[in-house]
Amino acid sequence: MTLSLHRFNSPLGRAWAFTQMGFSRLSLAGMPDCGFWKLCGSGTGEGFTPVPNTAVWAILAVWPDPDTARTAIEDRPLFRRWRRRADESWTVFLSATSVRGRWSGRTPFDAVAAQDAGLVAALTRGTIRPTRLARFWGRSPDISRAIGQDPNVIFKIGIGEIPWLHQVTFSIWPDTQSMAAFARADGPHARAVRAVRAGGWFSEELYARFRVLGDRGTWGGASPLHRYERHAA
Repeated sequence: MTLSLHRFNSPLGRAWAFTQMGFSRLSLAGMPDCGFWKLCGSGTGEGFTPVPNTAVWAILAVWPDPDTARTAIEDRPLFRRWRRRADESWTVFLSATSVRGRWSGRTPFDAVAAQDAGLVAALTRGTIRPTRLARFWGRSPDISRAIGQDPNVIFKIGIGEIPWLHQVTFSIWPDTQSMAAFARADGPHARAVRAVRAGGWFSEELYARFRVLGDRGTWGGASPLHRYERHAA
């Protein structure tokens, strides 16, 4: 899988990106070897808010193998066009190690055996029931602060296909232990997970973990993976 983020600073660039939420669908739908894809917007701040951020947009795509993914991101006209238009772009390459649930009625990722070493990523996706929107987004600021204060998180963002109704959270961690410690610790995130399950807040949900294979480009002026490596050295 690849997750490509693009930042647009100018009003003209943001308007172009907005139109691509429709036009780029045609290119992705006809792209060879792209088995599953989503075009997503983001929220303000780290993305974990209900207020849309018109500057940051994302393309999630699933490929049959890492070599195909790298070739596609580097050479396909769609991805080259987005990079050319954006003020900053970053793509992270991932391999699923566990998947639970469905996305648009499908299981989009094929899990492979996990390796113990290396960076890991977590992705959660849910379709929020309209009757639970206020409760869900009421908890979002506390969750955003909690993950933002965690010293182990390497990268985090919230994106979504439809504002307010579809929410995707994505984060990268040094290892499975630190990721699990955040998820299980008693706090806003754990309490929200319990509330979601007890109250049936989602009509569809998916949880996936990934091994981080590498990245391309920068975010915030540098590669988040390289920034972490320099800090950890």
